[in-house]
Parts: sequence; structure tokens; C-alpha cells
Amino acid sequence: MKIFAIGMNYAAHNQELYATLRRPDEPVIFTKADSAILNQGKPFFIPDHLGRIDYETELVLRICRLGKNIPRRFAHRYYDAMTVGIDFTARDLQKSLREKGMPWECCKGFDGSAALGKFITKEELGCDVQDIHFHMDINGERRQTGHTADMIHTIDHIIAYASRFFTLKTGDLIFTGTPMGIGSVKEGDKLEAYIGDRKLLDLRIK
Repeated sequence: MKIFAIGMNYAAHNQELYATLRRPDEPVIFTKADSAILNQGKPFFIPDHLGRIDYETELVLRICRLGKNIPRRFAHRYYDAMTVGIDFTARDLQKSLREKGMPWECCKGFDGSAALGKFITKEELGCDVQDIHFHMDINGERRQTGHTADMIHTIDHIIAYASRFFTLKTGDLIFTGTPMGIGSVKEGDKLEAYIGDRKLLDLRIK
């Protein structure tokens, strides 16, 4: 099972983090180790040695069939369910690695850094996947809101593009990018994430 994540897929987030409205010509893909998965109901323990840890709330897709070089017009056949996830990021380490031109795996793919909510099927959602509203609250306060219509690269384009480089397999996951509003977590925080009014993720920080 593979975990893919898309960087810089919301222009407003790019501006808050990189001071630019840059729109990448193609999806920016990075990966996480399978040990990064943190399933619903389990707490996130802040690593002592990684400095500031930021939350990035994202819509997550679950791949449901084998696919390689998938045409965009058929991409919708290759995922069957979605949830809201948190891409935890060691921000201080990321800044240091970026300045040195080094890979991001240590700041993005560490254990527990891919928190997942409960998956719901596309049929249960009952809406266009590019018209999904999602949000995340911390301690009852709204921190991030996202709308898939604001994605720079659509879900189907992400799947088609990723399949040019990687064979997608049943159970693979794709984190589709975070909107603006990222911030740090601290011990005792409670994160709750929703698609529409459905709460899919309930997470304690320890």
C-alpha cells in the first residue's frame, strides 16, 4: 500500500506558506511511508525531536482498482471512497531541508503523520467530487475550510498524472492538498474534521 500526497494544490495556501500564488503546471507529488498511517480513534503523539508540528487538513482518496497510465476521462473509476485526513508536517525541519535542497521524507513521512478519518463512499457523498466542502476545528474553533472546486489540479487529473509514474493499487491513498489556514498543534488539542456536516475524524494530540 502506498501513500501519495499532493503539494501546492490550493493557490491561497501557496501564498500563505511560500508568499506566492504560483500554480504548478503539474501536480507536485511526494510520498509517505505506510508507517505514517494513523487510523481514526488513535491519538497523535508529538515527536519530541522534530520541533514545530503543523496540521494540514486534506481530502483523501482511496484507490479501488489496479491502474497504470489511466486516461483522465476514466480516472473516476479508480477511487471509491473519501475521507478527511491530516498531513502532519515538521515545519522547522521542512524549512531546513528545503534550504539545503534535500528530500522531504523526514518532515512529511514520519510515523503517525498521515491521520485518517472514517471513509465514506462516493455514493454516500452524493455530489460532484469537485464540489465538496470540508473543514477542520481545533477545540471547537474553525481553523481550516476547503472546497475542492478551488483545487489547482482536479482529482481526476491527479490520478491520471500519478498513474504515469506509479502503478496504482487497491488500497493506495492520495492526500489531495491542503487549503489555507495551516497552523501548529500542541498537547491537549482536539481536532475534528468534516466533509459537509459529517464528522469523519476525531483526533487527540498528546
